[in-house]
Amino acid sequence: MQRRQFLKAAGVGLTATAVASPAIAQPMPETKWRLTSSFPKSLDTLYGAAEVFAKAVAEATDNKFKIQVFAGGEIVPGLQALDAAQNGTVEMCHTASYYYFGKDPTFAFGTAVPFGLNSRMQNAWQFFGGGIDLMNEFYKNYNVHGIPCGNTGCQMGGWFRKEIKSPADFNGLKMRIGGFAGTVLKKLGAVPQQIAGGDIYPALEKGTLDACEWVGPYDDEKLGFHKVAKYYYYPGWWEGGAMLHNFINIDKWNALTPAYKSIVRTASEMTNTWMQSKYDAGNPAALKRLVGGGAQLRPFTADTMDACHKASLELYQETTATNAAFKKVYDHMVAFRNDQYLWWQVAEYTFDTYQIRVRARG
Repeated sequence: MQRRQFLKAAGVGLTATAVASPAIAQPMPETKWRLTSSFPKSLDTLYGAAEVFAKAVAEATDNKFKIQVFAGGEIVPGLQALDAAQNGTVEMCHTASYYYFGKDPTFAFGTAVPFGLNSRMQNAWQFFGGGIDLMNEFYKNYNVHGIPCGNTGCQMGGWFRKEIKSPADFNGLKMRIGGFAGTVLKKLGAVPQQIAGGDIYPALEKGTLDACEWVGPYDDEKLGFHKVAKYYYYPGWWEGGAMLHNFINIDKWNALTPAYKSIVRTASEMTNTWMQSKYDAGNPAALKRLVGGGAQLRPFTADTMDACHKASLELYQETTATNAAFKKVYDHMVAFRNDQYLWWQVAEYTFDTYQIRVRARG
């Protein structure tokens, strides 16, 4: 009797468990989003990062969460990607935060600022130094949630039709330059212009521009700048570690399940590593090809770097005096950077410097 009662009770328990289990393991909801990139398809690393990200999200969700990627210009122009996510034209975009510094200069910190952070410092600040929270406190004013999704590493100083031998050579120079750095060069007499990647070559070829900067050898070779401007300068002091972001319409972000939010964050972080690694792998060979094809590699002179640094500090002082949001992020970033260089000058920099010297000696 007791045995029959036990089996009956066990059977009821098993039935209850079988009925309840689907409620515990809820299926992933079918979700379809659109992502607009700021970049043309010809740039397989910048544009390609959005495709890598979307593929990772789809694979992690058995294709339940699909994100369709559009190149710059297919839905909106490249420099309006943030606006499209902000107003809900698309659910998200992949872009450079500093493209939108005209709305507020604080946007620049999401990508890079003159004499700011290198790429590893940028990652450290964002993920462990409070940078993500600080920037998203700012981004929410524009109805988006930002997640780092790519970094180019330190960029080149750009392509010039004439040599830059001193700070005076910037006077009157019409240069395509992104973000806050254009305002710095304006202090030296340059005429900065922010133009999307696909439009730079025609402007340089026609003489509308005297110089341009984009990213580095791998991308610059694809865009063909060396064909119309032979002097290739370094370093890009305005982009020591240029970070890209996924910007997601904040209502769409809040509507995602916790699992989908986690997958989006994880795919973004994976893409962040993918982009930096791809550029690091591709830039050396591209630089060799460019120099072999006639590009004249030039460092900015010490007095030019000093003049640009001085102009940057003046601009920071002026901007922090009138923009509380900018001051809050700037002070936070500078404190973090200064502590970082305590470490870099001890180990990272001395190791790299020694290796470079040894290589130069053969």
